Amino acid sequence: MAHPISAFQAAYISIEVLIALVSVPGNILVIWAVKMNQALRDATFCFIVSLAVADVAVGALVIPLAIIINIGPQTEFYTCLMVACPVLILTESSILALLAIAVDRYLRVKIPVRYKSVVTPRRAAMAIACCWIVSFLVGLTPMFGWNNLNKMQRSQELNGSHTEFVITCQFETVISMEYMVYFNFFVWVLPPLLLMLLIYLEVFNLIRKQLNKKVSSSSNDPQKYYGKELKIAKSLALVLFLFALSWLPLHVLNCITLFCPSCQTPHILTYIAIFLTHGNSAMNPIVYAFRIKKFRTAFLQIWNQYFCCKTNKNATSTTMAETGN
Repeated sequence: MAHPISAFQAAYISIEVLIALVSVPGNILVIWAVKMNQALRDATFCFIVSLAVADVAVGALVIPLAIIINIGPQTEFYTCLMVACPVLILTESSILALLAIAVDRYLRVKIPVRYKSVVTPRRAAMAIACCWIVSFLVGLTPMFGWNNLNKMQRSQELNGSHTEFVITCQFETVISMEYMVYFNFFVWVLPPLLLMLLIYLEVFNLIRKQLNKKVSSSSNDPQKYYGKELKIAKSLALVLFLFALSWLPLHVLNCITLFCPSCQTPHILTYIAIFLTHGNSAMNPIVYAFRIKKFRTAFLQIWNQYFCCKTNKNATSTTMAETGN
């Protein structure tokens, strides 16, 4: 028999649903804007679409699964593991998309003349595919054996229980903290974040040098070209900062759980950390809308054309083409 939902769980579910209702439409709007606007068809925005796809999946898939885990249904071990793994896949996909975006911005300012010949649509698509393949491999590692099954079976044997092996489905019940800290955090989260920090520092350094020297570039106006690159780099660095701010608290709590088993972490801190990780998926469209003019223009055009009926399709297409010039 299912346990009744407590008032605390009801509040948790309500906040999660609210995050999903902001995240899913917002990131669909990002994908829609890139699809409609020719000015948003370069490699950077393709990587942003990959990030938006992951964020849509967080709202549409991970949050419902997180709600299920919070309720704690009685399931078989691998059923619960399948519920827990999608968040690992999508987190890694977001990190690798952010890394690809950082590398792309670096190449734009390091080799502006040769950029288009180096970063071709085919190579960008291959990079996105590789990011997702690695994400699935990293996120599904617990399914391949690095999980808590043996520990739970030994615990059941010590208790002398011979009943069918059914568990209360919780994330920490099935996912190994050694995997979360040593493999997920220390290998696939922290190093990419540090690498991105170094890349953006170098991007800002290169842009400022170029602005001071006024060197020639692929643009007729170097000052305008690098000024635009600086604005976009600042916006994307903000996306990275918000991602780190949202995800590091939960990983720090995982480290405390592993290295200090006797330490009691207040449940409210854990829930706040979870809300931050899920809420990050709703932040990016807001950043794009306020910080990147091409996105803001595209969002307004989509709103006017499809929701307010203020402009007809031909007028919108003409405006979008002008925006790309």
